[in-house]
Amino acid sequence: MAAPTEIRQRAIALLEQLPGSSLVKAVEFLETLYREALQGSRTPKLEDGEAALLQIVQRRLSSEEQEGLAYLRHQNETGAITETEHQELLSYVERVEQQDSDRAEALIQLAQLRQVDLQVLINEFLPTPSNAA
Repeated sequence: MAAPTEIRQRAIALLEQLPGSSLVKAVEFLETLYREALQGSRTPKLEDGEAALLQIVQRRLSSEEQEGLAYLRHQNETGAITETEHQELLSYVERVEQQDSDRAEALIQLAQLRQVDLQVLINEFLPTPSNAA
């Protein structure tokens, strides 16, 4: 087997020859390998911190709350919303905006903790039109 220095030089040479779209995939793959290599060296405290951040990132309204929000949005769009319902809608909107803010902050901290690009985590955790359905 080749020496680690030779393997690194070969990897760098291959990376330099990749087109842009493949280069992004290669870097994501390398970041995944790096995270896996770190798994064995992590301390429990680091894992606890990551778990707390993951919990924030994955926090969503319950299905019951989502249905209530959808109903209130519909009532608002059709002009049939009462003042009480409007206040409830505003409360939902404020809560969702706060969760979004908390999620963004947690993603930034998680990216720093894992030493990966923020976009990698955004792609991993946030829904896109293709995977939200």
